[in-house]
Amino acid sequence: MWKRRKGARPARILPLELCDLCAATFPQEEAKRGYVPDSSSVHPTNDGYDGLRALTACGDDHFEVLRKQYLRRPYVEEELWAAKITRVLTTGPPTLTMDQLGCRTGLHEPELRRAIAWHNERMRRYAAEE
Repeated sequence: MWKRRKGARPARILPLELCDLCAATFPQEEAKRGYVPDSSSVHPTNDGYDGLRALTACGDDHFEVLRKQYLRRPYVEEELWAAKITRVLTTGPPTLTMDQLGCRTGLHEPELRRAIAWHNERMRRYAAEE
C-alpha cells in the first residue's frame, strides 16, 4: 500500500465535461456551451429556461453540428406547453383543476387544452405504431 508523504498535497481532481455529440470527456474549462431553441425542453426549477436546451461540446465544430441539428427540429408551442404541464403534474399534486393547472404553469385554458390535445394525439400515434 502506498503512503502519501507527510505534508504532501492531495491529488487535485479536475472536473470533467461530456460532449453531447461524441461523448468525449474533457476538462470543464475547455467546454463550448450554449443554448438552442427546443420546445421539448423545460428546466426543472427555472421557467426562464423553458424552451431552451443547454448544449455542451468539446469544441466549436461539435457545437456547430449540435446547434444545426436542433435548428432543423421544428419548434412546437404545444409541445412546450405539454412539457410544462408534465413538470407541474410530476412535482406536485397529480390532480389539479384547469384553474390550478393554469396558475402553476402560467398557461391560459386554450393553451392548456391545445397542449393536452397535442399530447393525446401523439400518444394515439405511438399506440398505432406498436
